[in-house]
Amino acid sequence: MATLAAVLATTHHPFYLKATTAPVEEQIPQAAEWKRKVEAYRETLTRAAPDILVMVGADHFHQFFLDNYPTFLIGKAPRYDATFYNEEREFGLPKYVLEGHEDLSRFMHQGLLDRGFDFSFSHELKIDHSIICPIITTRPQADLPVVPIYTNIFAPPLPSPRRFWDLGRAIREVIDAYPSDQRIAAVGSGHLSLELGGPRQFGEHGPDPEFDLQAIEWLSTGNIEAILENVTHESMTKAGNATHGFMDLILMMGIAGPQKAAYVDSLDLYHTREAYLTWYPEEGRA
Repeated sequence: MATLAAVLATTHHPFYLKATTAPVEEQIPQAAEWKRKVEAYRETLTRAAPDILVMVGADHFHQFFLDNYPTFLIGKAPRYDATFYNEEREFGLPKYVLEGHEDLSRFMHQGLLDRGFDFSFSHELKIDHSIICPIITTRPQADLPVVPIYTNIFAPPLPSPRRFWDLGRAIREVIDAYPSDQRIAAVGSGHLSLELGGPRQFGEHGPDPEFDLQAIEWLSTGNIEAILENVTHESMTKAGNATHGFMDLILMMGIAGPQKAAYVDSLDLYHTREAYLTWYPEEGRA
């Protein structure tokens, strides 16, 4: 059977690349520290020596819109074009072509259907920055095949936090059952408290620093009971109008299981807190 070599849960700040490669005199004050933290985090994936990446993210109204917004979707293509025009223009993100892993996508899709998750699928999926930013930060050489999974964190009605946890556990079961000797890493990105287009968008910190620190503690200790007791759609909206991306981090903890993270780090930027967590299920046996 396949080995789940690592699970990474991270935020996906689209300006990381631009902020850390600009001329030094144009960089934000946190740029050097940000780069050091990301490069240290990258080593947590390198250490796992994966053969395949299962990538979890959320489309930002690039490919999906209100005429057809799937709750959960899996890509089943042999390769994926990445980066939309506005992401190139606004964030300075390069274009990518990522190789797919059709066999694991097929096996994953069937396995999730068997476990009660009615996924949409796409053979022509184009990937946006929720997956490309983690590629840039954790695997910039983009040399591994990917299985992309997209979740709806934007267009109500949204799945519950428990549904994201349950999906993570189901993905773990499917990976464990995959008949292969390959090493699989799951890399997913979301948000802590976040405000987009609202009055708290450009504060000195994220819109709810208290939530951010509590959320990192819950994730790092595997405390799903506290998350499900305290995190609701209403509480996430109170923390910031785009905080629902936290559910993708819950999903990643679901893949890892209720165990302590092996690696935890964060960075307080001028309007958000970045978070970096890694679990090694081989060691924790969750």
